[in-house]
Amino acid sequence: MAKRSKLYKAQLEKYDKLKLYPLAEAVKLLKELPAVKFDQTVELSFKLGVAPKQPDQTVRGAVPLPRGTGKKVTIVVIADDEKPRLEAQEAGADFVGYDDIIAKIKGGWTDVDVIICTPSVMAKVGVIGRILGPRGLMPNPKTGTVTMEVGNAVKEVKAGKIDFKVDKTGIIHAAIGKVSFSGAQILDNAKELISAILKLKPQALKGTYMKGVSICSTMSPGITVDVKSVE
Repeated sequence: MAKRSKLYKAQLEKYDKLKLYPLAEAVKLLKELPAVKFDQTVELSFKLGVAPKQPDQTVRGAVPLPRGTGKKVTIVVIADDEKPRLEAQEAGADFVGYDDIIAKIKGGWTDVDVIICTPSVMAKVGVIGRILGPRGLMPNPKTGTVTMEVGNAVKEVKAGKIDFKVDKTGIIHAAIGKVSFSGAQILDNAKELISAILKLKPQALKGTYMKGVSICSTMSPGITVDVKSVE
């Protein structure tokens, strides 16, 4: 069994690990945990009662967080036409291009957060899917990252839009802000994400959809949220 740090043990002493907390109380407790020297990321995790391998039970989407993420996001736009490339640059994209960007990624460059592209380049982008997919960088129409409106897409991501997707074990992990945010800001973002996930409940699902929710920061254990307080 892994040895727990003094910080981890001190954090565990601040709450009951077996208790289910209402969302607002869980956020309050998280902010009261012993601090570290950097601004930690706050993450929500969901255990869903879906069968991710079934195409009609995949849960994937995007949501604009009303309070932003608190993180500087590096955005790449791939387009084969001058107009969307210009719109992307004006909207604040960090890298804009076409064949040059694809060649750079083929060479191993993946130090980015979001890739947005126009529909016309998807055939070429698909070739580097084996590089982008495992890193969660593959553009997808469902998340708004394959679009002709690249300027708007860049602005939305810069403002705090995040993507989320259930993994093969039925879990969604999503960053919703920083510990330095106020409790109200974290709560606003959490509610927006929860609402988006609830709306994506697969029609084919039989049984319980949202089985568990927890909230944590980068260096903290998870605080279990009462599912009834979020449904």
